[in-house]
Amino acid sequence: MFDGIMLGLSTVLDWNNLLYVIVGCFVGTFIGMLPGLGPITAIALMIPITYSIGADSGMILMAGVYYGAIFGGSTSSILINAPGVAGTVASSFDGYPLAKQGHAGKALAIAAYSSFIGGTIGAILLMVAAPLLAKVSLSFQSPDYVVLMFLGLTAIAAFSNKGQFLKAMMMTVFGLMLATVGIDPSSGTERFTLGQADLLDGISFLLVAMATFALAEALINVVRPEKKETKSINDSDTPQIGSTKLTKEEIKDIAPVIGRSSILGFIVGVLPGAGATIASFMAYATERNLAPKGLKEKFGKGSLRGLAAPESANNAACTGSFVPLLTLGIPGSGTTAIMLGALIAYGIQPGPMLMQENPSVFWAVIVSMYFGNIVLLILNLPLIPYFAKVLAMPKSVLTIMILFFSLIGVYLVSFNTFDLFMMVGFAVVALVLRLLAFPMAPLLLGFILGDMIERNFRRSMMISDGSLSFLWERPLTLSIFVISILVLLFPLKDFITQRRADKAALKVKQEHA
Repeated sequence: MFDGIMLGLSTVLDWNNLLYVIVGCFVGTFIGMLPGLGPITAIALMIPITYSIGADSGMILMAGVYYGAIFGGSTSSILINAPGVAGTVASSFDGYPLAKQGHAGKALAIAAYSSFIGGTIGAILLMVAAPLLAKVSLSFQSPDYVVLMFLGLTAIAAFSNKGQFLKAMMMTVFGLMLATVGIDPSSGTERFTLGQADLLDGISFLLVAMATFALAEALINVVRPEKKETKSINDSDTPQIGSTKLTKEEIKDIAPVIGRSSILGFIVGVLPGAGATIASFMAYATERNLAPKGLKEKFGKGSLRGLAAPESANNAACTGSFVPLLTLGIPGSGTTAIMLGALIAYGIQPGPMLMQENPSVFWAVIVSMYFGNIVLLILNLPLIPYFAKVLAMPKSVLTIMILFFSLIGVYLVSFNTFDLFMMVGFAVVALVLRLLAFPMAPLLLGFILGDMIERNFRRSMMISDGSLSFLWERPLTLSIFVISILVLLFPLKDFITQRRADKAALKVKQEHA
């Protein structure tokens, strides 16, 4: 391994390749900030350019664009509640409230530090454990994915405020229903398309995310312009962005969160098909459930832990997704699927023999990730005050910007006006639901996991001849399933405790009466 690391260092430290790292990170960061233009689009545009610079430099450039886009996607999530990429949706849950409270600088700084540490830990784990983790990844079968996705769904407990668990469950079911729209993956029949050819491919995740968060936020600014809690530093008379410095207490608070979330994100990223989005949601839910009661109530209202967890997890997951790509030839995400095509176009076959046949490519990509994270930190920290000045705009201008970026971002993905009309419809529904205090995060979680659950559940049922015995036939499957049940029942403990406390308080009140 030491020889491989030295080979990677010699390749990356070539001034041409260092330039490609910087360019990739800069382009990725810029594209990540723009809603709709995610890393898949950026890397697809880069492929023709990389043909002339060779496989080593080309993969370094594309890797820089990939984690640069995830790194930069948090900016629009925090500042205007418009996630630049799907992996930064969870960052908006607490990042945007922090910005509205006058702590935009601190929120962006936490995002930068968390992303750097998450990416760095991911790169170290990738160096040390890539071959071993590839075997673990291969051991996962369809039943394991079913219970793993079920474990992900138990995160609804983390996205529900006190007394709103039923509302969160209803929104999760709504998200699962939306995920079934389109062509049935098994039979090929149309489902819930209402005769619209535009719905045959299903509903875009970006469309749902932008409608329920960015566009709905803009509509709320229009519907409730004078509401006190929406009055924020967006107003022209309060242009401060807050300090970017973190106190010792804040660092001590988020440090273990970043460590746990980075490891969790990397492990989720290793699993083919999971990706940064699921990793960020799971990390957020985990930290919400682990937080003490006083800190738990801050989640969704500007919690530093709630921002640090998804930011470190999504960057670590990006690094983890390279494990199945480089060691097995299996793309771990949509973005690495594009990179797989690029490798094949170079005449390189990813898989178990890549480390022996093309060691320079394998180790150059891994080592470049560490340098890339340093470049991203250097690029982003000095620019935080300039990014945060977006919030100094009058709210009317900011609302128009949110509307513009939301609509343009969705249109640039599909170039279909039908998606724009559907997005506006979803935004109106989301506005009504938000006014009724329904949480939006469980809807997105159900939508993300719906397709993976359906595909793997059907496959598992076919393997077990229509029996649910697949849930306990393998120790790994049974273990994850038991953990899922325990996590789902965990909120019940708080509910019972609260009921007992309420009864005791009522009894005392009656005795005094």
